[in-house]
Amino acid sequence: MLKTINTYGSPVLRDIALPVTSVTPEIRQLISDMFETMYAAEGIGLAAPQVGESIRLFIIDLHPMDAKEGRRVFINPELLEFSDEKDVYDEGCLSIPTVREDVVRPTAVRIKYQTPDGEDRNEWIDTFLARVIQHEFDHLEGVLFTDRISAIKRSLLKKTLKKIADGEIEVEMSENYQL
Repeated sequence: MLKTINTYGSPVLRDIALPVTSVTPEIRQLISDMFETMYAAEGIGLAAPQVGESIRLFIIDLHPMDAKEGRRVFINPELLEFSDEKDVYDEGCLSIPTVREDVVRPTAVRIKYQTPDGEDRNEWIDTFLARVIQHEFDHLEGVLFTDRISAIKRSLLKKTLKKIADGEIEVEMSENYQL
């Protein structure tokens, strides 16, 4: 079932998400609904707070950009280590429609997380996936990518961000989307 994507100004996007205590049928359904919602919005990542659930869970599917990277689910993730090397990328976010800005992030991360099957994983991840993981992890900490740009750039976006917060700019869902 498609979920509503909360946009800039929604209080849940600023909350620090709570741990997932167990993977229940409801959590599995939420994961399924999040993938459906992400695909309909033509995204590559989505965190539970973006759909109003303040829990430590996010999903990623880079398949549209990288055939080797398919669907991934991260439950109770922890970022343990970051590479010293950084790069810049023009990021966007489903919760901040129409806005894109250059964000500097480490090129690799060590992440510890659980899978929906209860497996504990600890991986060193580089490539574009590392950037997307950091972006989605930020959502669990109440951080938006616009918090990672300069105050001057944020100031220039003030009117657009207000329009998003006021509901004048909304997330576009693909009318052609089919599961």
